[in-house]
Amino acid sequence: MEEQEKFMREAIRLSIENVESGNGGPFGAVVVKNGEIIASAANEVTTSNDPTAHAEVVAIRRACEKLGTFQLDDCEIYCSCEPCPMCLGAIYWARPKKIFYANTKADAADIKFDDNFIYQEIELPVNQRKLPTTQLLRDEAMKAFTLWKTSSEKTEY
Repeated sequence: MEEQEKFMREAIRLSIENVESGNGGPFGAVVVKNGEIIASAANEVTTSNDPTAHAEVVAIRRACEKLGTFQLDDCEIYCSCEPCPMCLGAIYWARPKKIFYANTKADAADIKFDDNFIYQEIELPVNQRKLPTTQLLRDEAMKAFTLWKTSSEKTEY
């Protein structure tokens, strides 16, 4: 537990430093493998003009680059806050063995980082969502799926 708390303190330190420096939101994340931090990040949304540059996503990208793989097998991710829907999805796709978090999504909502509307939207049928969504050219797009399904050259993930 002491080692896990050390890694969480680093994620928290990154989140505090990010706010104090004026570089972005109060979120930090570290990826750990075999008891060693292999990647870390703070939220970079406003500094990079990238709405996907949440601390968890940036840390995952850095860890995968360092490891030369698209999965974080045998890794743990420490997040200063409970991951938002996008980050949670990214974490699941990266397949670490465990997630740790400090602040809750309710804590985030209290400071105006409320992701609840996304969870609600995901549950709705596409035609009932607030963001107009229209399907186009499915038959043409299915070619890529058919090629993937039958390809002997693919790397499954």
